[in-house]
Amino acid sequence: MSEENNDGGLQRSIDWKQGLAIALGVPVLILPSIGYFASYVWAFAIIVWALSVFQGFMQNFAYGELATMFPKASGLPGYAQSVFKTKDKNAKYDKSKLLGGFSAWGYWFAWNPVLAIFALLIGSYLKGLIPAFAGTSELMLSFAAGAFVYLLLIIVNYKGLSNGATLGYILAVLALAPLIIITLAPFATGHFEMSNITTSWLPTDWAWDMHHILILLGLFAMAQWSACAWETAAIYGPEYKEPKSDVPKALFVCGAICLVTYILVQASCTGTLGIDGILAEPYSPMLPVAQMTLGPIGGSIAILMLIAAMILIIQTAFLGASRAMYSLSEEGNLPKFFGKMNAHGTPVTAMVVIAIFNLGLISLGTPAAILAASSIGYVFANGISLFAYVKAKLSPEFSSLERPFKAPNGWQYIAMIFGLFNLPLCLIGVVYLNSLEVGWTSTIVGFVVLSLYIPLWLYSQNETSEAKAKLQVESVHSD
Repeated sequence: MSEENNDGGLQRSIDWKQGLAIALGVPVLILPSIGYFASYVWAFAIIVWALSVFQGFMQNFAYGELATMFPKASGLPGYAQSVFKTKDKNAKYDKSKLLGGFSAWGYWFAWNPVLAIFALLIGSYLKGLIPAFAGTSELMLSFAAGAFVYLLLIIVNYKGLSNGATLGYILAVLALAPLIIITLAPFATGHFEMSNITTSWLPTDWAWDMHHILILLGLFAMAQWSACAWETAAIYGPEYKEPKSDVPKALFVCGAICLVTYILVQASCTGTLGIDGILAEPYSPMLPVAQMTLGPIGGSIAILMLIAAMILIIQTAFLGASRAMYSLSEEGNLPKFFGKMNAHGTPVTAMVVIAIFNLGLISLGTPAAILAASSIGYVFANGISLFAYVKAKLSPEFSSLERPFKAPNGWQYIAMIFGLFNLPLCLIGVVYLNSLEVGWTSTIVGFVVLSLYIPLWLYSQNETSEAKAKLQVESVHSD
């Protein structure tokens, strides 16, 4: 029987395998980037993905320890807020609390746009799959698909994560199994040619100058948005039955799966199609791979697989973003409205707000600037969270906390290195890369959304202050 939280908070209802099932949508995040990365670094994209998953392991040792130090915190959004929080209970505005909350807001902004991006892709693939939709507006099809999927996921998850995890098991089979089959098929059929990789490691005009190094840093920033995102398994820390053991298991099993899939998917596409073949289908290179190796029905199977995979990653993002908003509200860093729970301990209010917000994003018709901007939020979230780990390891105020899972000795130095890699190096890189791709639009969008946190935070501080004052008045009258 699951442990019930009597305070009406999140319910301890899942084990590590269910948390893993929800997070298994993460490998799908490579799909929109296969052609994008190949256009910049050719076959070296395989190395970028491998190094990025390795980066995920290095960071997740720290996050795994934080999860067991703060078992009631919701993943990255909760960890930074638990470390960077006010010591003076009477302080109305606290800079440390603002910093922790900003990290959580950046994490929310990193996951939130996934809903709109993949709803747009579902609409695009449905139009290509079903002839009856040929004359239908792709934007309207995406809007309808998004509305249907969002409503479905709210209903499925209404009674808690256990139902969502069940859906995750089903979708993981539907999405990951065909993904692996299509990825491995060229090796079995003989269509894979290693020479397509070995003769095309980097573009012929590549030079290790500042321009290309900044491009590479920008790619690493965007790669970690996909390849390090399996830390989402830790965000359900308060909902695991045994967080001390469930969190590390879910994290590292998911990481091993990501390491294999990210390397194999990029390698399979490159070795089968060659760089020119990938660039001819930059948004859907898996489709020609499937058609080439699986025959006429391969394309249809691939599209159905992609749609199932997209629903899975929308579920992952939906749950992660809603719990980030709940965590922010619980810590007093967002208005209380966003932290309202239903009787089953599900932050339905946050889910509805996120669904409406993403329906608005779909109306923009293009995910490019939003995707690039959201990676800025993820860089901030990871950088600040890693600095939070360093503080938690070095500060005496946290020395007495139980740490059932411990990273190796001296891991605070590793965390500091990767924290600095995120902030400022990856931040500078992604801003530079965005300027090459879409001008300054995505950077402006990113910083505007991130800056919206300030007025929301100030409002929440005033709200908290007024609530305290009201309690004091009521206490005086009762005496």
